[in-house]
Amino acid sequence: MPQKLTPKQKALAVNLDADIYGTFAEIGAGQETVRHFFRAGGASRTIAKAMSAYDKDFSDAIYGKEVKNRYVTQNRLRKMLRYEVSLIEERLNREQNPSRKFFSYANTVTTINFDKTMKGHGWVGIRFQLNEKDDYNEIILHVKFNENDTTLQQETLGGLGVNLIYGAFNYADNPRKLIESLYDDISTDNVEIDMIDFSGPAFEYVDNRLMSLQLVKHGMTEAVIFNSQGNNMLPADILYKKNIFAVRGSFRPVTLVNIDMFEKGLEMFMKDSACSLEETVVLFEITISNLRAAGDIDERDFLDRVDVLAKLGYTVIISNFSEYYRLINYFANYSNEKIGVAMGVNNLLDVFDESYYKNLAGGILEAFGKFFRQGMRVYLYPYKDPKNAELLTSNNLKVEDNLKELYKYFKLNQRIVDIQNCNPDYSEIYSREILQKIANHESGWENQVPAGVGEMIKERGMFGYKEELKLKEFT
Repeated sequence: MPQKLTPKQKALAVNLDADIYGTFAEIGAGQETVRHFFRAGGASRTIAKAMSAYDKDFSDAIYGKEVKNRYVTQNRLRKMLRYEVSLIEERLNREQNPSRKFFSYANTVTTINFDKTMKGHGWVGIRFQLNEKDDYNEIILHVKFNENDTTLQQETLGGLGVNLIYGAFNYADNPRKLIESLYDDISTDNVEIDMIDFSGPAFEYVDNRLMSLQLVKHGMTEAVIFNSQGNNMLPADILYKKNIFAVRGSFRPVTLVNIDMFEKGLEMFMKDSACSLEETVVLFEITISNLRAAGDIDERDFLDRVDVLAKLGYTVIISNFSEYYRLINYFANYSNEKIGVAMGVNNLLDVFDESYYKNLAGGILEAFGKFFRQGMRVYLYPYKDPKNAELLTSNNLKVEDNLKELYKYFKLNQRIVDIQNCNPDYSEIYSREILQKIANHESGWENQVPAGVGEMIKERGMFGYKEELKLKEFT
């Protein structure tokens, strides 16, 4: 395995490439990235301009004013990148600079505040060419700092910027490697990347949802969110000060049970919380552990699941939260409003399984303190046991003897409530049986999934629907 280059080595390699030439615009944390290129030597071959429009009036004069005077935003970063590239194109004659690949690197960040109540975050990006006649590509990412010292955060930002620039010019043909290289010489404990976006001709066939998956898979962030159009969403933007209603599942595939649980649970949640749909974010959550249930993550299977959810118009969150309390804790970082979770009986039994909380000093009591925070409420969907046809609800659910009183407490205080008006026709729909029927090309499963989903699965050969069997239908 080749040894990873240090930021100094990467900066020097870029400087020694006579064809790479561009500008640096860094706002909010000093000129932390460009200094690596100055110190490495040979910077005149790479740096056309380096600037820090730190004063807001100067920044506005250059890039224009922002809505609500917000400067640490994706929109601000993209303005910076495109403005700086336009200046390069305007001021440098292409005929006098043959074979040069222009770029602009920019960041707009806020580091930890004086009181250390906000650790800081920011946007980092690069707009670049891979060949002098190519259109420009962009890589945009959002970072959250975890270090408790401004200087350390600045150093981390500088190294990350070098890794991004080097990766853009050396790993554009391998975005997964590019993402992994962002943490060269940087610990994942120091900074979190919770959103990344690739665009441009070099990334024409890149699915940004798969790139988001890499962030969670490699521990660069705990969760990523994308909407039904497949666009990556910044968690802070979508969750901030919103009521949140979540449904966890494998969604392999989405069944009528999932939809019934979601619709009836959401209806109760909005009534209980006295909120509207406009004030509420609805999320369908898939965990990394669920994606890894059969071994390593099957990216085709992952896309099958989220494509079906997207067809139905839902927003998806991919998380590293095996335990429910971690999911609620995550939501609480962004919103103080109401939180509701719809789940089945088996999931609730997992919540009351003490073995999940051995890593917590306070054990299950600590977990419940985080899980049932902010008036969080569980909306429980009944389960019909296929062995004895018994319908399990919160009233006849059996937990361990030492947890019975705790369970009663949460039930009596309306923290666990049964979803009402469930469709009894769905009580014998089991996703594992649907999967088996799909793989064996049996009929009857189509009416157990939402309208249009069956056709989509067949047309695209999802979830093991065999192409050779698919063809037999038309012969």
